[in-house]
Amino acid sequence: MKKKMIIFATVLAALVAVLVFVVNYQNTQQAEGNPYGKDNLDQATIDQLDDPLYDNQILPDELDERIQSGEPTTVYFYSPTCIHCQRTTPVVVPMTEELGIDMVKLNLLEFPSTGNQYQIQSTPTIVHYENGEEVERIVGERPEGEFEAFFNEHAAEDAPEQTEE
Repeated sequence: MKKKMIIFATVLAALVAVLVFVVNYQNTQQAEGNPYGKDNLDQATIDQLDDPLYDNQILPDELDERIQSGEPTTVYFYSPTCIHCQRTTPVVVPMTEELGIDMVKLNLLEFPSTGNQYQIQSTPTIVHYENGEEVERIVGERPEGEFEAFFNEHAAEDAPEQTEE
């Protein structure tokens, strides 16, 4: 009986080890070529890699350069694990696309120190910058009309100029 228990425990341990290896391998494969420039991503981020709502990612260094250049920039600071972000993203992303606003997204789960750098205390937070300075921010899950007013007032500069033909 003792031998059977040892054999059973050994087989069980081997199966667990194989399962861990397969899951890690799959996550590594998914993480390759990701927009975050990292080899090891949080599972919540991996789950969003193919979601078009989370395209247009920006890395912290790229964001610093863009803001310092003085270019009007609208940034959506979010976390894939934030329930408020999960409800806000499907509202604001299509809205900015419809308005022609280039809203870049920064995943604070992958770059937590960036939140401190930009004084982001909670997610979601959308911040608009002009001439290297913060103009205004909107924090938290809000009614759609508040986001629309924010984008219409502060982020229209992000939209490419329309030329008449």
